[in-house]
Amino acid sequence: MQRLFPAVVSLVILLVIASSCVFVVRERDSVLVFTLGEVRKTVTEPGLHFKFPPPFETITRLDKRLRTIETKDPERIQTAEKKNLLIDSFVKWRIADPRLFYVTFGANEQAAVERLQAQIRDALNASVNVRTVKAVVSNERDTIMKEILTTVEKRAEPLGVDVVDVRLRRIDFVPEISESVYRRMEAERKQEANRLRASGFADSESIRAKADRERQEKLADAYAKAQRIKGQGEAEATQIYADAYGKNPEFYSFFQRLESYRAAFKGEDTMVLSPKSDFFSVWEGIEASQDNDKQTDD
Repeated sequence: MQRLFPAVVSLVILLVIASSCVFVVRERDSVLVFTLGEVRKTVTEPGLHFKFPPPFETITRLDKRLRTIETKDPERIQTAEKKNLLIDSFVKWRIADPRLFYVTFGANEQAAVERLQAQIRDALNASVNVRTVKAVVSNERDTIMKEILTTVEKRAEPLGVDVVDVRLRRIDFVPEISESVYRRMEAERKQEANRLRASGFADSESIRAKADRERQEKLADAYAKAQRIKGQGEAEATQIYADAYGKNPEFYSFFQRLESYRAAFKGEDTMVLSPKSDFFSVWEGIEASQDNDKQTDD
């Protein structure tokens, strides 16, 4: 047993030394290998790697995954109109150069986050200060985000950081100007609504006038056509009457007299006429004819 104990101790020491010479790089990590306190190499390939045992070589791990910086409180930014806006943004970033990142910030990622937040704030001020509220809120929002991304990318590159995306999540008015802005927006909407109503009323009047004009034109055309047809009918009727009168004048005169009787006795009016008047002359002819027929029969 006394002989085995030194062997076991030696084996344990060898295992400890061997384990200190091996390190594993994960998919999400970048590993800096230091030789006597200086960065010797950067390892980003996942897998098993070897190094000299401490204190000759040591390692430091940096997370290379994509991360997000979100503002805890909206930034108060002034526009070209000297009006304040509350802008809430977020940034996607990652470590692009582990060696440069470590030289700048060490292993302190919070320091990197604070530096990026300051740069984003400066770029946001530079883009918003030269624009109006309307441009920031709607018209040029995408342009502002692109400008901020370009600016922050250039400033972050010497720090070993890659800024992937910048987004303006929410833009609000500060409380002291919100009410006035809403009132102005309401007035603009009312003005636009009144303009649309006036335009609609004018269009409706134009359509109504056009429809009335077309109606009058169609009625006039129909009346003219009706009068033309009526005239043709009356002409034909007159011609028929004339032909009938030429064939049998006595019957035509009798028929005309009957028509006058029908027209005269159609209503409920009372007429006082002498039986010997010319109006009843046709009845005298009928009575004379009946007397003649009786005498002939006798």
